[in-house]
Amino acid sequence: MAETVLLGIDIGTSSSKGVLVTADGRVVARATKPHETSYPHPGWVEHDAEDVWWADFRALVSELLPAVEGRTLAGLGVSGIGPVLLPADGDGNPLRPAILYGVDTRATEQIAALTEELGADEILRRGGSALSSQAVGPKIRWLAEHEPETYRRTEMLLMCSSYLVHRLTGRYVLDHHSASQCDPLYDLAARDWSAQWAARVAPDLPLPELAWPTEVVGHVGARAAAETGLPEGLPVTAGTVDAWAEATSVGVRKPGDVMLMYGTTMFFVQVLTDPHPHPALWGTCGAFPDTYTLAAGMATSGAVTDWLRKLVDGEFADLVEQAAQAPAGSRGLLLLPYFAGERTPIFDPDARGILAGLTTSHGRGELYRAALEGIAYGVRHNLEAMSEAGGTAGRLVAVGGGTQGGLWTQIVSDVTGQEQQVPGETVGAAFGDALLAGVGTGAAVAPDEWNPIATTVRPNPANHDRYDAFYRHYRDLYEATTGIAHFLAEEQRAAD
Repeated sequence: MAETVLLGIDIGTSSSKGVLVTADGRVVARATKPHETSYPHPGWVEHDAEDVWWADFRALVSELLPAVEGRTLAGLGVSGIGPVLLPADGDGNPLRPAILYGVDTRATEQIAALTEELGADEILRRGGSALSSQAVGPKIRWLAEHEPETYRRTEMLLMCSSYLVHRLTGRYVLDHHSASQCDPLYDLAARDWSAQWAARVAPDLPLPELAWPTEVVGHVGARAAAETGLPEGLPVTAGTVDAWAEATSVGVRKPGDVMLMYGTTMFFVQVLTDPHPHPALWGTCGAFPDTYTLAAGMATSGAVTDWLRKLVDGEFADLVEQAAQAPAGSRGLLLLPYFAGERTPIFDPDARGILAGLTTSHGRGELYRAALEGIAYGVRHNLEAMSEAGGTAGRLVAVGGGTQGGLWTQIVSDVTGQEQQVPGETVGAAFGDALLAGVGTGAAVAPDEWNPIATTVRPNPANHDRYDAFYRHYRDLYEATTGIAHFLAEEQRAAD
């Protein structure tokens, strides 16, 4: 009998990944495709859906399909960056590049206007989240106000995963989790679109049918099969936002579980049984029908370390080695990692990066360690906000490229004082996509056992005590420099 396999494809901010996984969770093939992100204006962050999302999808499938030979391909799951706004016509053709998630801060005026119009308390109560740069609703209004002809032609509100699903199956459908990030269009308690607010925020825009990420919503059509090489009729699940697929990939599915995703940005997902709205976090539906989540996200993390690597013309391995030799506290350096503003918990698009304490005696190792420590202070800030919201953490599970090498995760555990579990498979969202497809099609064998924990990172008590003092000054540094940062952000916009 032929071995059963499942395909997972994830479209990320700076690269896309795909995996072919057996029904019991063993990866038999994997592929990665880097791509560029567009920054056409200050505060704007975009992807071209055809040239990035669909091109990456086809390239990954082409690379992975040879490994299917002799096996039975049972299902396909997809995920992608989100929440994003991709306006499309009635045939699903993109009308402009996709406006990305919270790192795109163009809709600041619309956030303020909608909050005033609908009421901050009512928005939080109904949707689970305050309006911020992460929300899709203000970006829809921005589109209507600044690109009215594009809005007039828009007949589909697509995200990355739903765009792929439409290309593959012809269905106009969005998963509940992604919909719950379309604030203020979604009612979290009703688990449905809010018709009243949708009519005010997105007038005349037909909203997609809703499904759960594990639901089979269609099958690969003839045209998509011809373009991709996938077998016609292959079941396709609804998919979801990448972070929730990634949480699924590492077993973060039970109440109290928290995922820390180390990537271009740092992202957090905590599973709950009931909604816990909090103005400093995002409250959403979970990936499964009986769950809710609290989510948090930093605007930059790996993006900062990559910027620094390029700036000093170094290699990651060398910088990590040098940073490991520097002491906790980086010999008196303190970094605010707000290089693209910040999302949770301060929701300040005009926050800016600051490196305090520099002297001529500091070298590359201290600079790189200070960057890792600054991101770790941001992690602690977000975990404290989750705790304040009532989301008690049972365990932390780390995933993503930043878990490799061990230094970054060790610093985070030292700063937070909490253990982190690292699973054996850290490929991320694509693995979760395959798992969601396996659950939806019934092909997955023992899905709760797919990705066991391989290592546990434990905090160093001495370092934790030292970092406590630095963390207090980290919080104070932002408060003390907010006015300066906002002035500089305005100067940057004017200069550009």
